[in-house]
Amino acid sequence: MSDDRPQPDDGDIQRQVRQARSRFLAMAGAYSLGVFNDNFLKQGLSLLAITAALSSLQGWIAILFTLPFILLAAPAGWMADRFSKRTIVIGSKAAELVAMSLAALGLVLNCWPLLLTMLFLMAAQSTVFSPALNGSIPDLYPPSYVLKANAHLKSVVTCFILLGIVSAGLALNNKAPLLPHLTWGQAILAGSLVVVSLLGLVVSFHTPYRPPADPEAPFPRAGPIETLRQLWKLRQDPLLARAVWADVFIWFIGPLQVMIINTLGKQQFALDDAQTSYMVLAELGGLAVGGLLAGKIVRTQRWYRALAPASLALAGFLLATAASPLVPAKASWSVVSPRMVYVLAMLACSGLAGGIFMVPLESFFQVRPAPQHRGSVLAAVNCAAFLGILAAGIVYLPLNECLQPNVTFAVMGGLALLGSAWMRAAFAKGDSRSEAAHD
Repeated sequence: MSDDRPQPDDGDIQRQVRQARSRFLAMAGAYSLGVFNDNFLKQGLSLLAITAALSSLQGWIAILFTLPFILLAAPAGWMADRFSKRTIVIGSKAAELVAMSLAALGLVLNCWPLLLTMLFLMAAQSTVFSPALNGSIPDLYPPSYVLKANAHLKSVVTCFILLGIVSAGLALNNKAPLLPHLTWGQAILAGSLVVVSLLGLVVSFHTPYRPPADPEAPFPRAGPIETLRQLWKLRQDPLLARAVWADVFIWFIGPLQVMIINTLGKQQFALDDAQTSYMVLAELGGLAVGGLLAGKIVRTQRWYRALAPASLALAGFLLATAASPLVPAKASWSVVSPRMVYVLAMLACSGLAGGIFMVPLESFFQVRPAPQHRGSVLAAVNCAAFLGILAAGIVYLPLNECLQPNVTFAVMGGLALLGSAWMRAAFAKGDSRSEAAHD
């Protein structure tokens, strides 16, 4: 799997970058609005569950949001190769509007089965959208600019994630009753989901048409088995296989951390919905900054050298967060909580380390496969990442019952230390293939 396209000169690169930005804008905008809705809904449901003394539902929310990325990865990758990206984007956004409308109904009726079902369907449309979006970046941008393009996209998308998470906390802080079983906060949450999904659908119609990469691609009738076969084939490329394991690691640690942050804020520190969302905001704000830094400090040819140091830094900040109960919640010399300032700083720094870790991996996954197989490979990599998220949701359930949230942070810090040691050893030999073709 290689990218054998001829490398353009500097003038051609600048021209291609300018053209790519205009063509990619509508797709990225539609995706960002979908990401907002994903996180607006997930954070809203998580906060509602904890408020209702159903904190274990956080684990089930993570599991249900993950399953489509595993079960539907093969068809999603096939669609990204078989059909025009424009068709996929518009279809995905139409499905999102249906799912969010029914989720809004579930919020009004306070019907958890309907809400969780719509969360699953929302994840299903994201499963289809993701390979189309990620496969478009190397199609539009020159290989030497893919890492920077991903850094910018990661920062923009992270901002929409932040906006979704914080908006959910702010909305649900409005506890004024509208109906017997409905607060104004829940009503705002419901209405916003529909409005944002409708806006995303409108934006999606501006996605330019590009012919499909492989219009004769056969449908993967084996479904998840085909995805597992694709992942097994990746072992033929040792660097790609190791990168997939590194991706699974970060997608296990990250979502588990967000779930623990919610419990840390709401239960251990007795914070309100908005304050708890600010903690997640600090984490993801650091992620956005880390993504931008990765585009500037990580070398395209030796990108994997950033993984072990970033994981080591992540371990340090997770362990530091575990010590947060030792910091006083109030102090006579400060008008703000010293503990809150400390926690926000540690979470922001851990997010920064995560951003430096993630962006080079995502860029590598986009440029490594051959163009005609890019969609299926990206879908398989997504499946592996979401197996990590699924594991996080499953592991959260016993951790939530047995350990205090800050102790769980210490456990995650220990895992990140082990991950750093593994990555230092696994990527020591670098790429056995000529990397010049992949810069």
